[in-house]
Amino acid sequence: MKVTYFGHSCFLVTAGGKNILFDPFITPNELAKDIDVDQIQADYIFLSHAHYDHITDVVRIAKNTGAMVLGNFEIYNWLLKSGIENSFPINPGGKKELEFGSVKCVVAQHSSSFSDGSYGGIACGFVLTTPDGNFYYSGDTALTNDMAIIPKFTKLDFAVFPIGDGLTMGIEEAVEASKIVGVAKILGVHYDTFGFIVMDHQKATQSFNEAGLQLYLPAIGSTIAL
Repeated sequence: MKVTYFGHSCFLVTAGGKNILFDPFITPNELAKDIDVDQIQADYIFLSHAHYDHITDVVRIAKNTGAMVLGNFEIYNWLLKSGIENSFPINPGGKKELEFGSVKCVVAQHSSSFSDGSYGGIACGFVLTTPDGNFYYSGDTALTNDMAIIPKFTKLDFAVFPIGDGLTMGIEEAVEASKIVGVAKILGVHYDTFGFIVMDHQKATQSFNEAGLQLYLPAIGSTIAL
């Protein structure tokens, strides 16, 4: 599978013949200033929770591309009010078959609210199964034993974990999460964007290597194969 990183927790996976985008937060991110958000092609967009650093560009991209947007029920209602009719509600426990394969919504341990302070529903992660491979995006989360359920149903090829600490897991917890879900390849996200989540890249890579794992920290705008 090809993965393009757009900074913070925004990335795009090409799998099953479709472009699948996650948590679009690009235009306010100074680190992603060279990304032209209007050039991003998406068939599906997944939103892990309602915090502004995960949904800021979703309406713009959805209107540009016609992509189907999936998120929890509260986000779904917000999307409808924002003029995005091609949307679908999915909460933890829910599964849906889509053109690229299937998605299972799972629990994330994190808060969730819209920029105006209104309730944003439960935070989520997603497990995607495709003909090209399977992966787990945890969304913003703490380390949780709920992750042990995932490999009981899906054999994963890689996982996407937040590693910036403070508001989510840090390096140590993400290493343990990788072991729990049974992956050796990890895309790290949710780091460096703000001062309180700036990360030591060398330490992160070393910690994963010492555990027999491979951490990917691609440059913003670059595409890698996983």
